[in-house]
Amino acid sequence: MQISTKFTTAVHVLIAIEYFRDDEKITSDMLAGTVGSNPVIIRNIMSQLKEAGLIEVRRGPGGITLLKPLEAITFLDLYRAVETGSSAPLFHFHEHPNPACPVGRAIHGSLDATLDAIQASFEAELKRHTVADIYEKAVATIAKEDGASGTSPV
Repeated sequence: MQISTKFTTAVHVLIAIEYFRDDEKITSDMLAGTVGSNPVIIRNIMSQLKEAGLIEVRRGPGGITLLKPLEAITFLDLYRAVETGSSAPLFHFHEHPNPACPVGRAIHGSLDATLDAIQASFEAELKRHTVADIYEKAVATIAKEDGASGTSPV
């Protein structure tokens, strides 16, 4: 299983919104620049974040703002917002196991509970981490780099 880059891009976007909120107008073009991505991709992710109730997007002078503090946004919130769009199952089962085959008849009963347990464990781990955890690490790294180079991040 591989999670797409949408997840890490969403983390980057939220951290940039918080970091630059007092210094710059936050726009999809500005975010695309910090992510190093196409603005259309950023707008698609922002649409998902908006639908999940994590950001507000206002045209004109409003820009993009967070609707929740970073401490209240878990990795599970982001995963559901940009990867699955809901609490959809992590594993998708093939639809038509052959009922005439003994393995086909037994596969759901043999595998479902294990897959459910794996998903529960994965989601519990995602819930343990917030975007604030990463924001704090990013700000500490920026401060260390600024101290070493004597330059400003903005």
